[in-house]
Amino acid sequence: MNIADAKRIMRGNFVGPEELGLVSSRLNIVLPKSVPAIPYDEKTLQALAKDHVLILGVARMADGTPLTLNSLRDLFGVDPAKKEPCFYNQDWYVKEKFADKTTLKNKWYVIRKSVARETRGLRPDTLEAKLKKNEQFPSAILTAYTFFAYYYTHDGAMLWKNDFIWCSDKDKNGDRIYTGRYIDPKGVNKNGFNVHRHLSIRPCYGVAVQLI
Repeated sequence: MNIADAKRIMRGNFVGPEELGLVSSRLNIVLPKSVPAIPYDEKTLQALAKDHVLILGVARMADGTPLTLNSLRDLFGVDPAKKEPCFYNQDWYVKEKFADKTTLKNKWYVIRKSVARETRGLRPDTLEAKLKKNEQFPSAILTAYTFFAYYYTHDGAMLWKNDFIWCSDKDKNGDRIYTGRYIDPKGVNKNGFNVHRHLSIRPCYGVAVQLI
């Protein structure tokens, strides 16, 4: 599949080297010297074109350092009063491996633009068990990279604006990571791309009853 055909099929849901090149200074990224082949056929892309994004991932920032969740956080900041888009102001994860070490590859990724209705309100382990062989939860870095890249290549459009999405990453305690929800629908929290962890039930949790 060549880039021209993929772009025609995906229409507005395409972020390739040309699109990224126009906003590379805002994302502070360096594009790969050789653009990898798109590993999806026409039939697959046609089935995904309406509600998925096909995006070229990049592995490094403009200075040659790895593109990670932390490097994007440093770039965009955590204060919406200073500039947007930004990350939500929290720092619990900055020393976690998924934030400091995990990066993308110079390859094409496909990720859903919105939360599927039938998956809302279900536990991640339940949802993961239902995934098809060619499906998986996205990494936290892929969600953040796609959010900011899509924002700048689509005139400020926001993916997962009011929703959280489950990620493949877990923290050092084994708790599942979830990201997204740039805007709090209730207006309680400030704007910002969120990175949270879903606490798993462990043996140290329990009930100490009180008799009444």
